[in-house]
Amino acid sequence: MAKNEKKTDISNLNFEQAIKELTGIVNKIEQGEVPLQESLEQYERGMSLIQHCRTILKKAEERIEKISQESQDRSQETEESV
Repeated sequence: MAKNEKKTDISNLNFEQAIKELTGIVNKIEQGEVPLQESLEQYERGMSLIQHCRTILKKAEERIEKISQESQDRSQETEESV
């Protein structure tokens, strides 16, 4: 597998795919299945995956807050109309 193929663009992964890949990396490193250099590369990719997951979670949290705020605003408008 070519190096570029191996390093698929993380930004194209959804949360579940990123977590699955991250879990695989952790398992390989913990079991000592890969040489040191590859372990370092995998660790680096794992850190990138973690950051990607954090970004996805933050966006989801912001979306939930926005939905909640819109719901509260609509409730207040309804109460003021009555």
